[in-house]
Amino acid sequence: MNAAFTALVLLSLSLMTVVHPADALPTMISGVANAITLCLKLTAIYAVWLSVLKMMEATGLDKKLSRGLRPVIRRLFKGEKDETYDHIAVNLSADMLGMGGVATAAGIKAMASMCPADGRATDNMLLLLVLNATSVQIIPATVIALRAAGGSSNAASVLLPTLISTTVATVTGGLLCKVFAAKDRHRPAAATCPPTPPRNDRRRSSARRPRKSSAIRRQCALATKDGTTP
Repeated sequence: MNAAFTALVLLSLSLMTVVHPADALPTMISGVANAITLCLKLTAIYAVWLSVLKMMEATGLDKKLSRGLRPVIRRLFKGEKDETYDHIAVNLSADMLGMGGVATAAGIKAMASMCPADGRATDNMLLLLVLNATSVQIIPATVIALRAAGGSSNAASVLLPTLISTTVATVTGGLLCKVFAAKDRHRPAAATCPPTPPRNDRRRSSARRPRKSSAIRRQCALATKDGTTP
């Protein structure tokens, strides 16, 4: 990805130098200045939100949310260990509160504890992936920070629309995961046919059959004429 972005930047600068050589240098300078300004604004906004989240951690609100999610998690992710349930609860609650760093670490631990020996993704692993991708956002800190840095007059006005859209996406994704998992469990196993022996083996098996002697064949022929059983 870094190579792709570097190639795009170099290609854009080369074309600008050829098409509008007088605007190339001022455009680069203004772009760098805007990038530095945006970084400083986002740093200040993230510092505020991280302090709020730290206060929530200090008051134990994140742990209360994790304990409240645990009964639902046990129903969704059946057959897992208690340690796995703890990691999933921390992961989902951190996602809801916008703490991406905490959510990533807990999600990796949950995936590692659910991973089977053969390394194939289980239904619970796929469900956790979908729930992380469609995570319910109670506090969309990143979106609010970007809106505030862009000069929005009411950066937090996306709270309710974000909550509704992410809730619908999470419920839909979870239901689809459960439907497809149930469909795979009830799918009948493919019938396997016994292997057909090679021609050489069939010839050998037919050659090994005991042949009737001439006397037995004659006796069977006479019994057939008389209508009796030999």
